[in-house]
Amino acid sequence: MATDPLRAMLADAFPDAAELDVLDRTGTGDHFQVTVASARFDGLPLIEQHRLVYDALEAPLADGTIHELRIKTRGLG
Repeated sequence: MATDPLRAMLADAFPDAAELDVLDRTGTGDHFQVTVASARFDGLPLIEQHRLVYDALEAPLADGTIHELRIKTRGLG
């Protein structure tokens, strides 16, 4: 999978994101690093922040399109 569809899914889920990046770590289209900075994460523990990212990418995770996902998140507050 290309990074643009993943970036679009994350942008829909986090429209206020100050930073949103998707990197194909291996060039094979199934190992990704995502970085999201959003006020939506303010006050949430890291596990909850990551759960929101997993929720945003639920379809490609469920169908196996994403084999590995590394997540970096941070709030804005």
